[in-house]
Amino acid sequence: MDDLELLLPGEADVLVQGLRSFPLREMGSEGWNQQHENLEKLNMQAILDATVSQGEPIQELLVTYGKIPTLVEELIAVEMWKQKVFPVLCRLEDFKPQNTFPIYMVVHHEASIINLLETVYFHKEVCESAEDTLLDLVDYCHRKLTLLVAQSGRGGSLEEEGSQGSTPMQELQKQAELMEFEIALKALSVLRYITDCVDRWAALLGLGPIGRMGLQPASGHLPPDTPTPSLSLSTLNRMLSTHNLPCLLVVLLEHSPWRRCEGGKLQQFEVGHWQTVAPSEQQKLSKLDGQVWIALYNLLLSPEARARYCLTNFAKGQLLKLRAFLTDTLLDQLPNLADLQGFLAHLALTETQPPKKDLILEQIPEIWERLERENRGKWHAIAKHQLRHVFSPSREDLLLQARRWAKTYRLDVLEALAPEKPHCAYCGAEASKRCSKCRNEWYCCRECQVKHWEKHRKACVPAAQGDRAK
Repeated sequence: MDDLELLLPGEADVLVQGLRSFPLREMGSEGWNQQHENLEKLNMQAILDATVSQGEPIQELLVTYGKIPTLVEELIAVEMWKQKVFPVLCRLEDFKPQNTFPIYMVVHHEASIINLLETVYFHKEVCESAEDTLLDLVDYCHRKLTLLVAQSGRGGSLEEEGSQGSTPMQELQKQAELMEFEIALKALSVLRYITDCVDRWAALLGLGPIGRMGLQPASGHLPPDTPTPSLSLSTLNRMLSTHNLPCLLVVLLEHSPWRRCEGGKLQQFEVGHWQTVAPSEQQKLSKLDGQVWIALYNLLLSPEARARYCLTNFAKGQLLKLRAFLTDTLLDQLPNLADLQGFLAHLALTETQPPKKDLILEQIPEIWERLERENRGKWHAIAKHQLRHVFSPSREDLLLQARRWAKTYRLDVLEALAPEKPHCAYCGAEASKRCSKCRNEWYCCRECQVKHWEKHRKACVPAAQGDRAK
């Protein structure tokens, strides 16, 4: 994997420089599709760079060319498109596409951008380079987490359902709903990285480019030379006063939408799918739980945040719920949370404050409001325009696009990006050998392949013949 590169030297430089914002009307157009393809390449290269821990040039290029604000604006633009234009397209009676792939690319665009931001936002300089758009990104994360809490509060989780009787557009809507869950979890990670700029305590946990996804315990307290906070007062006030993020994070911990019980077994959502947790691992701190605890630590124990957070009766009641979660097992894994435990013990004996009524002059996010103002009353017209000129491609256009994506999603790159090693199709053990005919199925040994052949033959022979025909 060390020598694997998706982008040639200098190619990433050109792709980053070319990033720009598109009007909602142009989403799905030829130029937009080219940028989406470029973003996917940058996304995959950024993950590869983080995986081998040999520097992160994509992050450096995004900061150097000032493209983080561009990514934030594109993120919010596609979020608005999904809320305002996509439902109109789904309701149009004269729109019955046989192939929904072009629309899926627009729906998936939000996931691509938030995944790239999650990969690069660990670095403090990325947070600083967002400039005024950091307020917009905080609002975006708050919207996603609020939806996540609302969904878990209804007591249901989105699942793949049978496609019998569904139209292609109905299937696409289901896929979009499933995608929203993963996007919200990515937004949680991005929000935690933003709170790191309030307090650099997380650096003590050894969360490097890979550690950001796998929490490690640490001991000790903040060193005296901890860097000063880099968040603006407006951003800090937005998180603490406008959105009251500490209380929202408490509700997230209570519901833990990334955890569920299926068939009497505990499952957790990790690396893109639900995984059954072994009984011996159930007390282990999950990655998403760890993100919430770090964000709470940063927001509650930073001197700058504590000076500005108004501890009302409601906030006090919500925060004191955390004491039930701070078990000895959790403190063994994250010893620094002992400071949070002490803070809560002190809070229980402290008188609450009345809501502050100070006159505060601050910045406000403007991307969402500007886009809504520019397109208000035009949602149906945008949908009609995209129906005729964007989402009704010819067969030749679809084939051309498919070839371009086949070059982007190379098999060796996808295997390197896979969070887990392949498993044997017969016994489930870790596998290193692949079927020599179809190259699709994995096995740990020749014996397992022979035993599985009768079952695999039906899928293997047609696939192999199709490859030879190409």
